[in-house]
Parts: sequence; structure tokens; C-alpha cells
Amino acid sequence: QVQLVESGGGLVQAGGSLRLSCAASGSIFSINAMGWYRQAPGKQRELVATITNGGSTNYADSVKGRFTISGHNAKNTVVLQMNSLKPEDTAVYYCNAEGVGALYRRPFASWGQGTQVTVSS
Repeated sequence: QVQLVESGGGLVQAGGSLRLSCAASGSIFSINAMGWYRQAPGKQRELVATITNGGSTNYADSVKGRFTISGHNAKNTVVLQMNSLKPEDTAVYYCNAEGVGALYRRPFASWGQGTQVTVSS
């Protein structure tokens, strides 16, 4: 009963930038962390970046220095700014949120539908 809506994917040339946004809504008491994961064809889903409600961030080594994650606690949103994109960044990017539901105060972990990011060489 927690929905995540992503936006901002698309096609960009190598070296370009894209900005992904994700908004969580529904029966939410609190969100502990939000993040982005990606899955390329034939590969497993992997962590890209996460941010906690306290502002602590974690990045995959492959994106450090190029991607920046930021969050807005009150609006339950997270943004991934992706700069200096490379063809190997091509994947479907999924938003993730983990927290506590409002109705029964139970933990939840929700995923968005995914947004395609394609980087051409």
C-alpha cells in the first residue's frame, strides 16, 4: 500500500546528464531509507545509491563522483542526479523505499515500476 512513482529516465549521449526522481505515497508512517537500484539486460539488480532519513548516503563504486542522491524527508521523495554518464550505466533504474506503514505500524519495502536509462556511445 506504498506506491513509488519514478520519472526522469530517457536517452542521453555519453558524457551527458539525467535526473531521476521518485515520490512515495500511501500508508506511510515513516521512511527509513530510499534509494536507487538498476538492472541491465542479463545482469542482476544492483545497488546504485541509497540515502537514510538522517542523510547518510551510500554509493556503488562505479558511480562515485558521478552520481549524487538527495532526499526530502517531509515530501518522501528522492532524486538521483547522474552526470558524466557512460554506456555501461544503461539499465532500468528502480526506486526503493523502506520504512514503517501507517495502518499497522509494520515494516515495508517497496519498489517502483522502473525507468529506462539508455546512454549511447
